[in-house]
Amino acid sequence: MKKITSLLFLLFSIISFAQIKGTVSDSKGAPIAFANIYVKDTYISTTSNEQGKYELNIKTPGTYVILFQYLGYKTDKKVVEYDKVPQFADAILIEEDLQLTEISIDPKANPANEIIKKAIVNRKENSSKTSKYNADFYSRGIFRVKNLPKSIMGQKLDFFDDVIDSTRSGILYLSETVSKITFQKPDKMKEVIVASKVSGNDNGFSFNNAAQANFDFYENYLEFDVKVVSPIADNAFNYYKYKFDGSFADENNKIINKIKVTAKRNSEPVMEGFIYIEDDNYAIYAVDLSIKGSQMQNPALNTLVLKQNFSYNSKTKIWTKNTQTIDFVAGMLGINISGNFTYVYSNFEFPEKFQKKTFTSEVLKFEENANKKEDSFWETIRPVPLTVEESTDYLKKDALQTKKKSQKYLDSTDNKRNKFSLTDIIAGYSYRNTFKKWSLNYEGPLLSTTFNTVQGWKTQVGLSYFKRDEDTRTFTRFGTRFDYGFAEKKLRISGSFTRKFNNIDNSYLNIYGGSSVNQFNGSNPISNIVNSVSSLAFKNNFMKLYEKNFVSTNFSREVINGLNMNLNIEYSERKPLWNTTNQSFVKSSDVYSSNNPLLPNDFITPAIDKHNLAKASINARIKFGQQYWTRPDGKYNIGNEKYPNINLSYEKAFAATDKKYEYDLVSARISHYLTIGNKGEMNLNLKAGKFFNAQNISFVDYRHFNGNQTHISNGDVYTNVFNNLPYYTASTNDSFIEFHAEHNDKGYLMNKIPLLNKLKSQLVLGFHNLAIPERKPYQEVSIGLDNLGFGKFRLLRVDYIRSYQNGYQGDAVVFGLKFLNIVE
Repeated sequence: MKKITSLLFLLFSIISFAQIKGTVSDSKGAPIAFANIYVKDTYISTTSNEQGKYELNIKTPGTYVILFQYLGYKTDKKVVEYDKVPQFADAILIEEDLQLTEISIDPKANPANEIIKKAIVNRKENSSKTSKYNADFYSRGIFRVKNLPKSIMGQKLDFFDDVIDSTRSGILYLSETVSKITFQKPDKMKEVIVASKVSGNDNGFSFNNAAQANFDFYENYLEFDVKVVSPIADNAFNYYKYKFDGSFADENNKIINKIKVTAKRNSEPVMEGFIYIEDDNYAIYAVDLSIKGSQMQNPALNTLVLKQNFSYNSKTKIWTKNTQTIDFVAGMLGINISGNFTYVYSNFEFPEKFQKKTFTSEVLKFEENANKKEDSFWETIRPVPLTVEESTDYLKKDALQTKKKSQKYLDSTDNKRNKFSLTDIIAGYSYRNTFKKWSLNYEGPLLSTTFNTVQGWKTQVGLSYFKRDEDTRTFTRFGTRFDYGFAEKKLRISGSFTRKFNNIDNSYLNIYGGSSVNQFNGSNPISNIVNSVSSLAFKNNFMKLYEKNFVSTNFSREVINGLNMNLNIEYSERKPLWNTTNQSFVKSSDVYSSNNPLLPNDFITPAIDKHNLAKASINARIKFGQQYWTRPDGKYNIGNEKYPNINLSYEKAFAATDKKYEYDLVSARISHYLTIGNKGEMNLNLKAGKFFNAQNISFVDYRHFNGNQTHISNGDVYTNVFNNLPYYTASTNDSFIEFHAEHNDKGYLMNKIPLLNKLKSQLVLGFHNLAIPERKPYQEVSIGLDNLGFGKFRLLRVDYIRSYQNGYQGDAVVFGLKFLNIVE
């Protein structure tokens, strides 16, 4: 009965608040979804939903001319008298009769090419007409799943069992936002979200926003996973072929040319479909274009379709984009998802200029209680009516949410998930109390059992407690870890405590203590898994270790926007370690190298002498031009590739058992990640530093550089490593300069090379330089292919590296295995 009452209230609200409403259909009575509907010579617009239903929210009584536009159909016109009583206006659209003789152009020339050339010439002028504006913005996003498998690789997929039907299909996600936007080309945006709604989550915030929907075909490139070339970009003829498909007259008697767009090479980031160009100023009338996921370097995506509709205001002489839709189909591992985003722009204002400080670092802000709006509010402001399916989803998930929040339901769910099995002893186990928002976690030894020459086979298990606060996005965690080396026959125990105080300045406090086995290079240049394989299969011993018994604390927070400070204090005892095993999988009389990184053939001299030391460091991370979103539950920083990031650090060692171990270190880092049009991405990383009073410090405290002798990489970051440098040959206690540069073409070149473009790979070029006193500079140059793999699984990379130091030093081939990040 409650559901019936809610549905009746919803229907009553729709009737009460929709001033002009109706249905858009074709001549056979089939509904037309996402038709463009607007009031002539105004910026009041909307679009029809998937059932062809539409609503226009008009506030002032009067006579209005309503235009109904859909690509491939003649525009329909209705005159409606509105006097604050809801009016109904249905539209039946007739298929457009395209004329192929409207244009008189040299028959030897391709008429489509001539139209596109004129559109390119007029591109900047047409773009400038909407270079500054204020507008109302509405967006709706919906994700659907079809035939969801019950499990993948033995893991149950039961997260959505409550919201999908018996065929394991249904809506996974439904959300809406209403906002006020202020925009200045090319990329200045200020958005205030008035209302945000997520189906089944009364405390949720929709991720829909105007900046992520800003696809401007007047720009050379569209911002997707890669830079997609616009069909009217300056270089469009290098990527596209065009065909004139006819023309027609719109409601203003302007001739609209329909141009078919096809790709010259299907491997490149280009779109196919139709673009409609007005024949007077060569402005965009509409676009209906699609692109494959493989063209966007997104293997999970099958296809994406982008449609835009523009309307002409005869008073202002401006074409404005008033509706946009994105439809996509994606799939991987048997999970098939489809989705749609609907966007409506209305009530445009075009100021000559904006006041100073209109645009700040805060690019998006949620009004207070934006996610708490009642249904009655949404019915007054929502420009696109809900479909029956969407209305039902809101009702169903809202009722389900109440049930899911109850302690009875949560305890019942926890009872199922908290069941213990014998395999959990190895794989790990969690005991949850979802209602009280805490969990106890046991980390099993399955993924932490590895091998090194100091401990032999070693394994780790951990216990931890985790408590979260979903409203403030804060948490508390503390735990302990047990590490046992079987050949060494030694158990080490460590503990940790972490507290996140707030989600505004991201204040964290960390406290650690205990006993651990550490690599001399604290960046851990060789992973446990790679080292285990390298040692057991090839009798290599690259991981060099020492013991640390310690207590430390760390506090970090954002002081002002873009400036993050980090303070760390540690007191530790450092002790040398020796090899305890010669075990391997290969029959060989060879012995492992010693655990001394400086004397690999010396099995007597320790790498360090036992000593105690206190260290304090302060670090500043500066992100120039950092932009952010403000939500009631916190501040969310987003990057700005226009400017580099800078890290400044000062470290002081003191209170040592011997004064010779004390030192000062000043260091800095500048990193910059930037996009070079559609030519790819450049990643730069420069580090420099200087030790003071450090002539006899412990080797633990030297500056170590990430080398690689295993020919295996995790395939992640290459601008922090020398892939042909031995791990400790360049370690220094003096000054240093380290530079890395890498360019990934994102397929720009590889997509153009016959046969090789079948790989769908990315060409990667790298340069790396290291300079320290009393040593010739060391350089590496590299060339590689990224995004390698099979089908949708692109988890491989391969590089050829050539190194120089006072001449040629050597070369290597390194295989990047990105799945190691998941395993580690």
